[in-house]
Amino acid sequence: MRRIITATVKDSSGVLNRVTGLLSKRGFNINSITVGGTETAGISKMTFEVNITSPSQSEQVIKQLNKQIDVIKVMDITDQQIVARELALIKVTTTPTTRHEIYGVINPFRARVLDVAKDSLTIEVTGKTDKVDAIIDLLSSYGIKELARTGITAFPRGKNK
Repeated sequence: MRRIITATVKDSSGVLNRVTGLLSKRGFNINSITVGGTETAGISKMTFEVNITSPSQSEQVIKQLNKQIDVIKVMDITDQQIVARELALIKVTTTPTTRHEIYGVINPFRARVLDVAKDSLTIEVTGKTDKVDAIIDLLSSYGIKELARTGITAFPRGKNK
């Protein structure tokens, strides 16, 4: 069962290591993790996508994460209405004949070309995970030279405080 957990933490050395270490010690696989600053100086938001087999395990993880030094708040937001996005950079092999075709493939996804080289295009796509998966699947037939994904970043919709 895929769960999306957010943690608000203080910016301090080792906090990411302590949080991921706790999850790995408990045997939870982290599918993706993103960390970045927030609207408050000195505070960061972590978003984890983890596989957890039961609701009781989710509760256990949240309680244990809340006990960690520098962790301010932890929430499982999977079952809430959320805003969630992922970013991918995809370098695709091109030839003069396939270049125009690739532009046609990426246009419906609102993806954009960031770099043009003699034998490749670097494409940026942002959206829900299934959208990112779909464009990667379509572009794979052209030959993906390099791929980097951020993982999911999310928070609940509407009022948060």
